[in-house]
Amino acid sequence: MKKNYLAIDTTTEACSVALSCDGNIQSRYTEEPRKHADLVLPMVDELLTDAGITLTQLNGIAFCQGPGAFTGLRIGAGVVQGLAFSADVPVLGVSTLATMAQRAHREHKASHVYAAIDARMGEIYWGCYWLSENLMLLQGEESVVEPHAVTHSEIVPSISNNKDEWVGCGTGWAFNEALNSAGIQVSNVYDKMLPHAIDALTLAIPGLEAGNGVSAEFALPHYVRNNVAKKKAEQG
Repeated sequence: MKKNYLAIDTTTEACSVALSCDGNIQSRYTEEPRKHADLVLPMVDELLTDAGITLTQLNGIAFCQGPGAFTGLRIGAGVVQGLAFSADVPVLGVSTLATMAQRAHREHKASHVYAAIDARMGEIYWGCYWLSENLMLLQGEESVVEPHAVTHSEIVPSISNNKDEWVGCGTGWAFNEALNSAGIQVSNVYDKMLPHAIDALTLAIPGLEAGNGVSAEFALPHYVRNNVAKKKAEQG
């Protein structure tokens, strides 16, 4: 049976959409901050039109649920909820950090990735990933932390920090010196890398096919920083 899956990402400066139509993947990607709300639905329409299918022919929708920019997370979740309600299909959220790590594997054959996004206020969103059966799996927990306070033993206690095995990706690696001082060593850094919906598809399709999708109302952002609306001085 032909399966069609859509993925959307609006969580960072990048805005992207990817469609898997019976295993054939097409995508649209742009980096135009503050235009995501205007761009994402036309990008979806273009992909569906080019593939010759309608929204109701989708079998599921994936989306990057965070962490990332507050407004971008809300836009993505809102769009996915609307599309999923209209099409009556399940949704599945995947981590933005995991999506970036998956992109590092797709583009650079990386198997061990430290993914980091600039979280503003002198902090980064941080996650460590290992490749297992062609999918990037989280080791330890995702966190929001000051770069100089990232310590390998606290976040991933069981992994040897052999820098030749690891790469860094994401805008959080603009704090390269602070991360190095914290003991995080890597062989390469891709600090301009942003998430791509193609990689969200890769992560989500196995779960959607296994029946792990949820109904549209549960397409919710994952902020990691719980008190995102507060200034740093107000945070606990």
